[in-house]
Amino acid sequence: MVLVLTRTYFPEGTNGTLVYKDKIICKTIELPWKDNLCKVSCIPEGEYFLEKRYSSRFGWHLEIIDVPNRSLILFHPANNALKELLGCIAPVSQLSGSGLGLQSKKAFTKLKNLVYCQLDEKESVLLLVQS
Repeated sequence: MVLVLTRTYFPEGTNGTLVYKDKIICKTIELPWKDNLCKVSCIPEGEYFLEKRYSSRFGWHLEIIDVPNRSLILFHPANNALKELLGCIAPVSQLSGSGLGLQSKKAFTKLKNLVYCQLDEKESVLLLVQS
């Protein structure tokens, strides 16, 4: 499975569209690009694999594996990148501004269900991040 995240960068945040087989899964919000600095920047463009992860804070979610110079970069719900993200990606149902979105939990559930089906079948899930 290959997911393609196409980004648009703004000073206040990064907005994206996540697509699978030419069909939009959801929109995304992230921190602005600040040279991949920990906790203040979105991750670099590139190719990353996704894995299931569980934490008491987010329950079951997705981890983005092998991000250069970063760890614990996740897909998890959030509606405001600057207030709720530390480098992670938040799926949203609708964009409402730069780094801002609506109905993140709904969008995250849709993404998680799609990806978990593939991971449960032992299929790899590749995320391509581009602009």
